[in-house]
Amino acid sequence: MDIARAPDSGTGETSDAPAPPDPVVPPAVPSSLGRKVRSAARWSLINTVVLRLGNFATGIVLARFALGPAEWGVYGIAQTVLLVLLSANELGVGLAIVRWEGDARRFAPTVLTLSTLSSGLLYVALFAAAPTVAGLLGSPDAANVLRVMCLCVVIDGVAQVPGGFLTREFAQGRRMIIDGLNFVLGTAVTLLLAFEGRGAMSFAWGAVVGNVVTLIGCALAAPGTLKFGWDPGQARALLRFGLPLAGASMLALAVVNVDTMVVGATLGNVALGFYVLAFNISGWPVRIISEAARRVSFAGFSRLAASPQALAQGFSRALGVVITGTVPLCVLLAGLAEPAIRLIYGSQWTPAAAALPWLMALGLIRIGSELAYDCLVAVGQRRSLFLVQGLWLVALIPVLLLAARLNGIVGVSQGHVLVAGGLVVPVFLIALHHGGIGLGRIARACAWPFLGGAVMAVIILGLQRLFGEGRLALLTIGTVALAGYAVCVLPSLDFLRGIGRQEMR
Repeated sequence: MDIARAPDSGTGETSDAPAPPDPVVPPAVPSSLGRKVRSAARWSLINTVVLRLGNFATGIVLARFALGPAEWGVYGIAQTVLLVLLSANELGVGLAIVRWEGDARRFAPTVLTLSTLSSGLLYVALFAAAPTVAGLLGSPDAANVLRVMCLCVVIDGVAQVPGGFLTREFAQGRRMIIDGLNFVLGTAVTLLLAFEGRGAMSFAWGAVVGNVVTLIGCALAAPGTLKFGWDPGQARALLRFGLPLAGASMLALAVVNVDTMVVGATLGNVALGFYVLAFNISGWPVRIISEAARRVSFAGFSRLAASPQALAQGFSRALGVVITGTVPLCVLLAGLAEPAIRLIYGSQWTPAAAALPWLMALGLIRIGSELAYDCLVAVGQRRSLFLVQGLWLVALIPVLLLAARLNGIVGVSQGHVLVAGGLVVPVFLIALHHGGIGLGRIARACAWPFLGGAVMAVIILGLQRLFGEGRLALLTIGTVALAGYAVCVLPSLDFLRGIGRQEMR
């Protein structure tokens, strides 16, 4: 099972030769760049949709026939720790492969050495601390699962260089084949072990097998990139480039996953299992739309960073596209939460439905903030990223702890939305404004989708009272609501396609 990473980066600094060059973007953006980005985006979207549908179907089978809420809770703890470790396992240096202009193969051996050493040391520390970490998070049974699943940290560290070259070259067609093999083999192992009664450990071994497949596939698709080497000057420049980004990335992952730790520690594994299911459902739009966009957005924004006007236009269009594609999914899942969960997963999982509408709102905020994060990284706003992520985490922890004790998993979901919408979104808007992207562009990108979402919500609420919650009723309601949304966003099609008058500042 593939473990998603957040592509974070920033600007680098030169050191004594032969350190990597500064990330200089050519003054004129090549005309071929747009074609590369569009082609990569199409392949990435196809890849993401196919894989997420496959993961969706796998999750249904596991939840209905093999695993209960407690096992999902243990898996949620292990997955959370893994994602936090992955956010900084290669010290941020792997992103230099994507970001810097010039011949990346010149410093790739040093990147590989740094990445492998740091991820290996991180895994050794986690192996020793696994029982303590699992106990602190309220899930002592997760210790062995942690030790197995976090082998992915080492595998991912080695795969950073070949995977980075594929991203740099917009080679999403090749990446789709690799991810497909990862899914097929990793999922096969997970299902086999789950039906043999291995519980959450089935996820762990499935993740390890899938990531080994990804490493082998990336190495074959980018031949000659798995070469170890060491140059002290390059290492110093890479660490100056990567360490701030690794810190920002760890903060970003902590923000997304601190709720799992809070729920596990305060409410127990069963409540955590319901919350993990709801959070995973809320993540469908994020994974399908945002993950596909982020596989090309950072590389694309990096190429446009030298032209503020081009960057602002590119960001506003990218935001419009991802928001337009995400809003209908979020509104449908929020409005039809309980009948959808009962129909798909079974009645034993309906307690998760109460948290889902709030988590869908959070998912929509996450999509916009992740795209803004990539844009700020591309223009070198590292200080802004630290401030935003640090502020988000500091505000979130006490709110979630209080909300969990007051209203369980629903309170945690509400606390997430309160902090993200009331505090973080305004701070991101200020940071983007300082980066040359005005509020008018952002408002234009979001206005029609938000109007369409409001119309969808009204349609869903009205038709539910009329038709009820049967399968045919859900299909009818969803179809009518999507039709209403499509009518509302029609005026924005020219903007999304880059046709028509100049975008607003």
